[in-house]
This record gives sequence, C-alpha cells and structure tokens, in this order.
Amino acid sequence: MMAKQATATDLLQSSPDRSHPAQRLRVAFFSDSVAERNGAGTYYHDLLPQLGEVTSGVRMFQPSDKFRVTRLTVPMPGDPTQRLLTPNVPRLWKAFRHFRPDVVVSITPGPFGLLGHALAKRHGCGQLVGFHTQFEELSRLYWNPVSRRVANGYLTAANRVICRSAHATLVNNRGLIPTVRRLGADQAAVVGTPLPVDFMRAPVVPLRAQLKQVLFAGRLAPEKNLGAVIDAARACPDVRFAIAGDGPLRRKLQRQAQDLPNVCFHGWLERHELQALMDESDLLLLPSRLETFGSIALEAMARGRPALVAAGAGIHEWHSLKDGLITLHEGEAIADKIKDLSTQSVQARRARSERARLAAERLNRDTIGEWADLILKAARSPR
Repeated sequence: MMAKQATATDLLQSSPDRSHPAQRLRVAFFSDSVAERNGAGTYYHDLLPQLGEVTSGVRMFQPSDKFRVTRLTVPMPGDPTQRLLTPNVPRLWKAFRHFRPDVVVSITPGPFGLLGHALAKRHGCGQLVGFHTQFEELSRLYWNPVSRRVANGYLTAANRVICRSAHATLVNNRGLIPTVRRLGADQAAVVGTPLPVDFMRAPVVPLRAQLKQVLFAGRLAPEKNLGAVIDAARACPDVRFAIAGDGPLRRKLQRQAQDLPNVCFHGWLERHELQALMDESDLLLLPSRLETFGSIALEAMARGRPALVAAGAGIHEWHSLKDGLITLHEGEAIADKIKDLSTQSVQARRARSERARLAAERLNRDTIGEWADLILKAARSPR
C-alpha cells in the first residue's frame, strides 16, 4: 500500500503562495503514463498536490495502473510493461465537462494527451504542453529501423499537433528548446522539477561518518548505464551497492552481480520505501547516458544526500543545485569518485548535505510559482 501523501500545508519554508491569482483557476492534466511508473508520471504525481494549493483545483486524466482489456495497446520504447492505452472517451469527456477546467496540460503525445488537446480546443481552454521525454532518442536504443521510423513519424506528428496549439511548451532543460521549436512551439518555457512533499517534511537522517552504502534508483534499462554501477561494485568491495527499480535489464544485471556480495537488488519500491533506503545510503548514483533531467538526484538532495550524476544529465543546467551534485565526466570511473569522497571529512560531507537539501527545497518552491504563472497566462490566451 502506498503511504498517504502529505499535503503542501505540512511544509513551512517550501509552502506555495496561496495568494497567487491562479487561485481561481482549475487545471486538467492528460497523460499516457501511469502515476509514478516513470519520470513523467512521478513529476506530476509530485506537482499536483502542491499546485492544488495555488489553484481552484487540479485533476489528472491518465490510464489506470490496473490491467484492463483495450481495443488497442502499443508498447512504449524500452519497457514492454508500459503501453499506450486507448482512453474511454465518453467517460473522460463526461468527467471533463463536470470538472470544467480553465487550462489543459497535455503531458504526452499519446491517446490521452491528444484527447486533452481536442477537449481543450472544443471547450476554449488555455493549453500548455509538458515535454519531458525524448521518445525519439529512446526509440533508437530499443527499436529496429522500421519500427523506429514508424514510431518517430507518429511521435513527431502528434507532438506538432499539441505544441502548435499551446500557449507554451514546458521543458526541464534548455537542451530541449530547439526540439520543441522545431515541433512548432510558439513559446518554450524552462521550468523546475517538484519534490514529493514527504521527502521535504520528514526529518533528515545525518550522513554517517564513513561512506558505507551507495544507491541507484530507477529503471533498469540500457540508457541508465548500469554496467558502470556493477563495475564500481566490483572495484569497491567494502561499499554496499543498493539497486532499486525494475526494467528490461534486471535479470542480466543480477547475473553479472551474482558473485558480488556487496550488491543488493531491491526491486520496485513504493515511495516511502525508497525514501527509507535513500536515508540509509550515503550517495546516490546516476550515471545515465540519456537523462532529460534526473529527478531522483533532486530527491536525494532533499534527503540530504549528494548525487553523483553523469555530465550529460539535464539537472546540471540548474546551477543553484551545484552544491549537491558531483559530476561524473565521460571516461571517469564511479569507483574512483567513491574513493575520493571517502577521503573527505564527515564535516565537509555533512555541510554539502545541508546545502543540497536547502537548494532542492528552493527549486521546489520556485517550480510551483513558475507553474502558477504559466497557468495564469495560458488561461488568458486560449487557442
């Protein structure tokens, strides 16, 4: 059972501005992702409770996480457990009319995202688009040339439809701006990433005097560069390596690590379980080859844990977070970084931990304000 999520009223320094003019507006979100199943699903699962505090109401329209028979399902790139599902249009239309949103946010270019766009056009709502995933890049990793050509043709066409109709297309790193411009976006807005409220509310567990455990949390997939994590575990036998998550590479990774007693696979964790495991760890690892942002690194910072993150991850563009991030450059070994950190005094590591936590909470607060401003502007300029 998922732990009950705290509301934004539980916070002090990260509380949103409830006097914002967007307080009178209702916002509908349409996503083809199941809540917390991937990065985009997690982003909005964390955003909506806090955004609900600065608007008249928010509602997410997305597939259920329970299996149901559909007339058409299509696998998402890289994870056969995730599929594009056909929405129940009459039911969702009825719910949409009952909710009466002022602004619609289309998060994905699948059937749900396109339905949100169509309903917004029909009812004269303001429109925003959330562009969080480089599906075209993922398709290069997973699909053969024929499947990739078909998929990319659909994704490009669908993204053009929703981007051209929106007041603004929201991205979480500047590197995506040229992409959304090519898709016809009139305005591209760079917005931050929210945090789960529970991660900010719970007291932070101080770092240990010695670096004893590191954590990777995320999909076990090729773009995450998990071979580098196994190599580091082999080179650092005195450090425990906790690997949380599931995905297409899980069995392969378990075979590679079967002779490593310092590696533990935890599987897919509920959010409160992940928080507990993060609190038990001293460093987060994110060596991904492709990472639009890297939300898990921000979550680690909120728990007072530094994050070792590949240089290409979008989170590095947020200079306010630099105190909590350690850059893993191309060609550098994770094991060498761990050994360097192990030589630092506990006072230095704890000071970095506190700076990381404060920077993450500031970004969360700023993110809610940015979203409220964009919602207000979109409501004033329906397409």
